[in-house]
Amino acid sequence: MGWMVPVGVVAAISARGAFSTWVRAKHGYPLENENGRRSRRSRDGIPPETDRTVTLLTNENERLTGQVSRLEERIAVLERIATDPAERTAREIEALRDR
Repeated sequence: MGWMVPVGVVAAISARGAFSTWVRAKHGYPLENENGRRSRRSRDGIPPETDRTVTLLTNENERLTGQVSRLEERIAVLERIATDPAERTAREIEALRDR
């Protein structure tokens, strides 16, 4: 039974480290590397990979915003075609063909 005390101490220390890492990761705090030192950060406290991620997400957001605008315009045209009387739509199509 004397061997249980050291095993319990080692298990408790390991569990504390795992719990501490989990809490840090969950709340966005920097994790420690293999040497017990915190990971490298940029000058302003933001990890370098976060700057790149923000730039990529900003570019994708601009692209998707433009795409949504174009799709909204197309939907407006389709709604107009669906709700307009058939005669008027036919006349407009013929007018476009005659150009």
